[in-house]
Order: sequence, then C-alpha cells, then structure tokens
Amino acid sequence: MSMPLRPGDRTSLGRYELVGRLGEGGMGTVFLGREPNGRPVAIKVVRPEFAHEPEFRGRFRSEVNRAQQVPPFSTAEVLDADPDHDPPYLVVEYVDGPSLAAEVREKGPLSGAALHGVAVGIATALTAIHGAGVIHRDLKPGNVLFARGGIKVIDFGIARAFEATSMHTRTDQMVGTVAYMAPERFDPADGRPVTAAADIFAWGAVVAYAATGRTPFAADSAAATAMRILTQPPNLAGLPATLAGPVERALAKDPAERPTARELLDMLLAGGSNHPAAPARLAPVAPGAGAPVTTAAPGASAPVMPAAAAAVTPTPPGAPAPARRRRRTALIVATVAAVLVAGGLGAAVRYFPDRSTAAGGPSPAPSSVVTTAAPSAAPAPQTQEERLQAIRAGKHRTLIHISEIDRDLALDSHFSQVEAGDGTGVKSEFALVPVGVDFLIRSLHDPAGSRESCLGVRVVPDEGAILVAAECDATPATVFSLTRTGGQDDQGRPTFTIDNDKHGFVQWSTDDKELFVEHLGDAPPLSTFSFVDRGPLPSPSPSR
Repeated sequence: MSMPLRPGDRTSLGRYELVGRLGEGGMGTVFLGREPNGRPVAIKVVRPEFAHEPEFRGRFRSEVNRAQQVPPFSTAEVLDADPDHDPPYLVVEYVDGPSLAAEVREKGPLSGAALHGVAVGIATALTAIHGAGVIHRDLKPGNVLFARGGIKVIDFGIARAFEATSMHTRTDQMVGTVAYMAPERFDPADGRPVTAAADIFAWGAVVAYAATGRTPFAADSAAATAMRILTQPPNLAGLPATLAGPVERALAKDPAERPTARELLDMLLAGGSNHPAAPARLAPVAPGAGAPVTTAAPGASAPVMPAAAAAVTPTPPGAPAPARRRRRTALIVATVAAVLVAGGLGAAVRYFPDRSTAAGGPSPAPSSVVTTAAPSAAPAPQTQEERLQAIRAGKHRTLIHISEIDRDLALDSHFSQVEAGDGTGVKSEFALVPVGVDFLIRSLHDPAGSRESCLGVRVVPDEGAILVAAECDATPATVFSLTRTGGQDDQGRPTFTIDNDKHGFVQWSTDDKELFVEHLGDAPPLSTFSFVDRGPLPSPSPSR
C-alpha cells in the first residue's frame, strides 16, 4: 500500500512516473512508479549524501549489474537502474503484499506449512542470489514480502555499494540491522570480506523470528543483542523440530560451520534432518594435518568435507576454550564496546548505539551489556512483562523507543523541546508516573534539581503542537495514555501509541525530523513506541 507523494517530491524519474511513496530508510526513499505501459514498479532513489561520492556510483553500477543476473524466482526482479542520474536510482519489480515483519506483528508467529514455506522460499532466494555472486547483506523480516504464489526477497544486490563506501570511511558504520547480523560483521579488525555465510546467519534469525515472534538473540537494547550474538547460544525455544536443526546450524558463530543456501534448501526439503546432502562445513585443513584435503564445491565459500569426516568432537563441559579463540573474542567484545562508547549512529545505518551510560550517567541496569557478557555473574533476569509492569508502576527507569526510526526520546537539561536521540545518558531516561489509568512522563535529566520536568504538549500557532518540557502537574497537556498496538519492535518488545486526550497522538515527522502531536481522526498513528528497561529508580517516583 503506497502513501501520497509529499510536497517537493519528484513526479517523474527518467522514463518512470512517480505516483506514491512506499517507504523510506537509511539508504534512500522507495517510490511507487509506473512504466510508460502502466506497469507498476518500485523505484529506490539514493540519498544525496551517497549520490555525490564517485566511489559509491562506481560500486553501485557494479553491484546493480550483478543483481540483474539473479534469476527472479523468490526475489523481486531488478528491472533497471541509472547510476549516473542525479540522484541515482534502482527499479525493481513491485510486489503488492505485506512484509514478514508486518504479518508477524499484526497476526502473530507463523506455523505449519506457512512457516515452512517462508523458510524454503528465503533459502531458494538466497540460492539464486548467491549463485549470481551477490550477497544480500541486509536480510531481515522487512525485506521478505508475501506475494501471490510465494514469498519475494527484496533489497538485495546494492548493500555492498553502501557498505563499502561508508564503512571504509567511518569505522562506526555498517549496513544492516543488528538482530540479524552475523558475529563476523562486528569484527572490523578482521579484515576479511563479508561472505555469503553472513546471509545464512540472517536466514536463521529471520526464520526464528517468523516462528516465535522474537529474534534468537533478543535483548533489551541493540548493544546487548550484539553482545549476545557474539557470546551466547541462540534461544530457539518454540521452533518446530523440522526447523530447529537447520536454524541452529545457520546460526553457528563460525561462518565456516554454516551450510550454504543450497545445502539449507536440501535440508528443508528433506524435513530438516542432518542427512548427507548437508554436511557440516569446516575450515580448510592443512595438508599433512591428518585429515583429508578436499576441494571446494561449486559456489561454496569453504571446502565441503565428506559426511564421515565432518564430525567435530565437542569441547567437554568446563574445558577451557583455545587461548587464541578466547583472545579473539575478547578483542571483538572490546571493539564493540569501544564503538558503542563512541556513539556511532550514521544516517545510512541501523547500528548499535550505546543505550547504557554516558559520562556522568547512571550505572548500567541489570539487563545491560554487562550481564549479557557474563550471565553467570548476574541474577536471573525478569521476564519482559515483569519489566514492563515495573516501568508502568513507576518503579524502573526507561528509554522511550521510537520503533519506526530506531531512536529514543531525549530531553537535554538546556533544551525545552523533546528530540530523537541515541539513547545515551540520563537525557534519554524517563519514569512513568501513574495518574489513574494514564501517566505523567517524568524526565530524569536533572534528578537533583529543585523542580521536576515532565513531558507536555505546547501549541505553536500556525505550526501545530510539539512535545516539550513542562512542570510535573497533572493537566490536560501533561497526562498521556499508553495503548498497546498488539505489535512488537525489532527486539520483540510490545509497542504502544502515546496519546494526549486534548491534543492527539505523539508522532515523528520524517520531513521535519521532529516530534509532533496531532489528532488523527480515523487514520492510524505514524509512530509507535516501546519501553526499554534501565533498572530500578534510585528512589520511587512521586505519587500523584
């Protein structure tokens, strides 16, 4: 379903008429277009900051040429592109169907034949994509669409142009969504290029999400999710037995141990069993090391060992890991932590901003990265619902997460207007103060101050209403309702709308890059919010 064009949008691009908007992301805007013969197409228009980089245009051209070689089964066919246009654009088949993310959000997890069909369909798409020498790099539920006759994987083939251009110039950026990123993608010091094995890891995370409604490494923040991907086994509870084996192998920490897309497909068609068509994939064995040396299978990124030679002796419980692996993991964890402290969050990225502390900020909550890295030293975590109830009761601090843009509300002590921030420091921390069935939203940016600040609505003549700091008195402008949407954010947390009875819903304006408040009539809100637990308040919220 498309949205109307906005004032200032183009109405044509090359030979295509633009008739609506389909979406917007870090890389560009996707328009609904029409060919001269009336056929609908989806047109991705690149953001200007990328379009002006010669290196990007060259890589964009190369990647599009490869993507056009991908057979159009289970993928959205790449129809056209113009890397030299200002701005560059890509034209793909228009798929008129909901995404996997929307289906799970609105109807709940898949099961039975529908779930198996999604797993097979994505594996089929990856087989075609990888067979053409292309790596997707950003496989996630939002890039899997339901079409007549099956599923279609979209947005493949151009991520490398963005990633190669931005990542080599800014070490705090990478293209992708944290919950579906393979461990090796968090290791910029490695120096090895991303391989097709990263897409296989993403396949495992996407299928787990489709089956359970949560990602297998879900945590309270993107940073904690990244650390679980690096250090913890996946949570596959609720996955049917026929998919548990393939998904577990796809989520192996070592990319060499993951199956190829073709092997995945064979396993799924065989009912998920570990039969000989899908042998374990091992790192190359040096000649003379006591194991047979084999050649790589066509299209494979690592040698495929015969099934009889593929057995791996597990490390006995309690036995120390090899020193080199321990050091390597420690270095990667330190690198991730350093990037988080730097606060990297680029325009083309959904990276993992530090959602724990900033200089002078509070100590990490029990559910933060610290407990993820050392679960044995931390108390058993509360359930997600218990944490949410503690937040709603005014007992725990919270980040208020804008689900659609992966940002958090922020109120600096020297600013009056609420902004979208990176989730760092006390400027992003709030406490809910129950007022009957509704709430005041108290800012914690200055807990020692003589006067508390809460969020309120200010009406700006001729411009509308915005979210600002106000005194913590229960008035028609400061009391908000929280209503569950029935959906979840990308970390599996319940999402809510935030509504002020007098002035309307709190929303994010993509055009103006600010929060606003507006009555919508029968239209659905543009923005939803989730609440990220930051641990107990130093003292109880005031009662009202």
